[in-house]
This record gives sequence, C-alpha cells and structure tokens, in this order.
Amino acid sequence: MSSGQITRLMKDRGFGFIKATTSSEEVFFHATSLNAVTFDELREGETVEFDVEADPRNPSRSRAANVRRSA
Repeated sequence: MSSGQITRLMKDRGFGFIKATTSSEEVFFHATSLNAVTFDELREGETVEFDVEADPRNPSRSRAANVRRSA
C-alpha cells in the first residue's frame, strides 16, 4: 500500500493524479478505482492511500487502484 497527495482532479472527465510520498512521479487514477469514497468527495491536496497496478491498456505504465482516504 502506498500513500500520497492528490495533485490534480479532472472532475468533468472522472480521473486524477496522485503524487506518491516515496516518489516524484504522479500516478493516474480513475473514478472507478475508488474504494469507500466517491469521486465528488475528493479534493486536491488531500492525502490518500492506494495500491499500484499495471495499466491494462498499457502494461508499461502504472495506475492507482483501491484509492481511499488516509486514516
């Protein structure tokens, strides 16, 4: 499990990006990858926890899965 801050939200398109605390890279996430929170509840700058998995469309890229608010 990783943690990071939401850096950008594209609410009209249903996706965003998270900057992991252990890396300088941003990880893509889609509204369908949320766990126990809705997309409209999230805010830029908020700290979240997430899993990282290969993007099924492009396995050379990573994306966030099971995104949830930090406890």
